[in-house]
Amino acid sequence: MAKFLDTTGVSYHLEQIIKNAGDKLILISPYIKISDRIKELLEDKNRLKIDVRLVYGKNELQPEQRNWLKSLEFVKTSFCKNLHAKCYLNEKEALVTSMNLFEFSQRTNNEMGIYISKEEDAALYADVDREAKRLIRINDKIKVSVEKHASKEESNKNSKTGFCIRCGADIKLNQEKPLCIDCYNEWKKYGNDDYEEKFCHSCGAKHNATIKKPFCLKCFKKLSPK
Repeated sequence: MAKFLDTTGVSYHLEQIIKNAGDKLILISPYIKISDRIKELLEDKNRLKIDVRLVYGKNELQPEQRNWLKSLEFVKTSFCKNLHAKCYLNEKEALVTSMNLFEFSQRTNNEMGIYISKEEDAALYADVDREAKRLIRINDKIKVSVEKHASKEESNKNSKTGFCIRCGADIKLNQEKPLCIDCYNEWKKYGNDDYEEKFCHSCGAKHNATIKKPFCLKCFKKLSPK
């Protein structure tokens, strides 16, 4: 029988589904920014050569996230442009929920979910499993490229790509808008122009950038009119 979950229950069962996967693991989430705890569990699944499928819908991965996913041989990723569903399952249980695989959601949002046991409700589990596999089939698997710091500046120069000064996600280079939409929505709750962030908007290097001063000194000199 399916079971209703609150925020705490969703977080608990999501971790258990990953931890208990012995044959397969499917993670479907529009946003992915994985907590250290979930990373540890996925790395363990990778060591055990468990087939892990990760389907996501927002192509705004941080360079660190790309590097980490690239290092996991048995984690296969698929990009689904119009994805809004959040679903997590292994060979024995499933979770359909409002929670993204996004560490911010796991800490602060109010979430709901439905937990399904294959043993207790085989038909419902089969429906969820069938739809999850369909999403995997219809979307091409993509390779998550490794971005090294040395190549960031060259990429930026050629394509005018910038980096969110708070989370490091790839965004359009625009001195007036140095935050991605999610980080901007967080920033505007307080609206402090002098709040120090983490990355240079131009090269993506670690830097105490602000809304008013989004570039590191090197990039500022490079981009300033002669």
